[in-house]
Amino acid sequence: MRSDDIKVKGYYKDHACHESFTCAVCGREIHPDNAGTDHRNHCPKCLSSIHLDNTPGDRASTCHGIMDPIAVWVRDDGEWALIHRCRSCGALSSNRIAADDNPAKLMSVATKAAKNPPFPVDRLADMCKALGYDPDEVE
Repeated sequence: MRSDDIKVKGYYKDHACHESFTCAVCGREIHPDNAGTDHRNHCPKCLSSIHLDNTPGDRASTCHGIMDPIAVWVRDDGEWALIHRCRSCGALSSNRIAADDNPAKLMSVATKAAKNPPFPVDRLADMCKALGYDPDEVE
């Protein structure tokens, strides 16, 4: 494959990415091996990414800002995905976690909101009752 071929917009929507890159945040050299996916899009050490796409794989973004991992969400099939926010433009994106992602960093991102709730946790039951909710009813 010629290097010109991969510069075509949308190429990575239908093709695996086998390119290595250096993380813009932690400086680690990233290789696609061991990711467990054909679309390595973030650093497995610090979980940061670069704003390259407007839609997954299109490489159409002109921003190229650093994408910070800000949250984790669980898809319907149970798979975890990272939510990244661009430092430059504020865009949000969802990216599947990879097999070689740092598990301690994943848990840190996943529990960040629970560690800093916007209300006093020791008054949770009282607050629920005052708002008309049953504190024991959790879905």
